[in-house]
Amino acid sequence: MFKPFTKFITALAAVLIIAGCSETDEPQKGAQYEVLPTALTEFNLSPITEIFSLNCGHCRQMESAIPEIESLTDQTIGKMHVTFNESAQISAMIYYTAVMQLDATPDHAFMDDLFGAVQMGADATPEQRQQALETAFTSRGLVSPYQLNKEQQVALFDYVKKAEEISVKGQINSVPTFIINGKYQVLTAGHQDVAGIAKTINYLLTQP
Repeated sequence: MFKPFTKFITALAAVLIIAGCSETDEPQKGAQYEVLPTALTEFNLSPITEIFSLNCGHCRQMESAIPEIESLTDQTIGKMHVTFNESAQISAMIYYTAVMQLDATPDHAFMDDLFGAVQMGADATPEQRQQALETAFTSRGLVSPYQLNKEQQVALFDYVKKAEEISVKGQINSVPTFIINGKYQVLTAGHQDVAGIAKTINYLLTQP
């Protein structure tokens, strides 16, 4: 006589387990992502835009994961360099010197060279740092930041100014992170691995 009741309890437990899984399976606001205080749609950012700094060690690590994230999301990731402080502003000028001449996001090999030049060890001399940076550009047939003419300097300023405007308007104060559809910010610290980050990105790409 207790069999129907036992079956009911078993079925109810299964439903609760499934419901529990589906609740925790979906990325959570405040844990895996945040809604930006002000939408950045007016800036025509890529659907997935990485916010980074060449000065940031974690950003350099994230760069190595970009190909995997692009594969898991089936998207090409755009980039925006922050301008938090003076050192970040200088690095932003280095990055946008490349973007300006390529009219595109530097490829992963170029990014690795830029990170390497900016993040050379404390024992590196200023001359060695400059040489590494010069080589990163000239080896690709590009003008280095040290050799820009006045017209290029004006164009570069516009790139940096736009990046600063986006950083301020979006209240972006930590890197690396990702902005999705100009509306959502991925909280990378809320994820255990690259697959988790990609999962949150894919979820946010479907949100209004």
